[in-house]
Amino acid sequence: MRIRSARRSDLRLLQDIERAAGEPFRTLGMHSVADDDPPPLDLLESYRRAGRCWVATDPLSATGDRPLGYVIADPVDGALHIEQISVDPVAARRGIGRTLIDRLAALAPGQGLTALTLTTFSDVPWNAPYYARIGFRVLHERELTDGLRTIRGEEAQHGLDRWPRVCMRRDLLPAQPSAPTTTTTPTPNPASVPAPESASVAVSGAP
Repeated sequence: MRIRSARRSDLRLLQDIERAAGEPFRTLGMHSVADDDPPPLDLLESYRRAGRCWVATDPLSATGDRPLGYVIADPVDGALHIEQISVDPVAARRGIGRTLIDRLAALAPGQGLTALTLTTFSDVPWNAPYYARIGFRVLHERELTDGLRTIRGEEAQHGLDRWPRVCMRRDLLPAQPSAPTTTTTPTPNPASVPAPESASVAVSGAP
């Protein structure tokens, strides 16, 4: 699986992924979620231009470099907040969502961010229970930052509070400082004298 920054040519495909990812909610009676419009192109383009939109592709499969999933994120109160993450159902159960999240977890500490956060439905099997399995925990009301409270308020206005929702957080290890590099001059070793060009040399992994 390859994770790369989104391209402008990907954006309509990301909308298609979002529509497809909404369909499973219909089986739970959450029709308004299934029918919700995908993020508009100008919003996706703003994330792309800011360098905060990533896609997952499988170059070795028939889909080639076509996105199979995507994630967009914002810095919110010292954490990288996952605004949206969706995977095409035809590519489900291949670890794509986890791989996208792991990429964010690797990038965030280098930006001085100490955690990943998200909001999600608590009772949908592929929402909160899934995120709990990959290291997120539910935040209590008293733990919510101002930014998360604002996000939850916007979701409520959008009608998402018709079903129970939670904020979740995954704490990250701080970025490790790069070890200083030193240059040493190797001491000649008679045993390491190169073989003559005509000698036969075995190379591991040679065809």
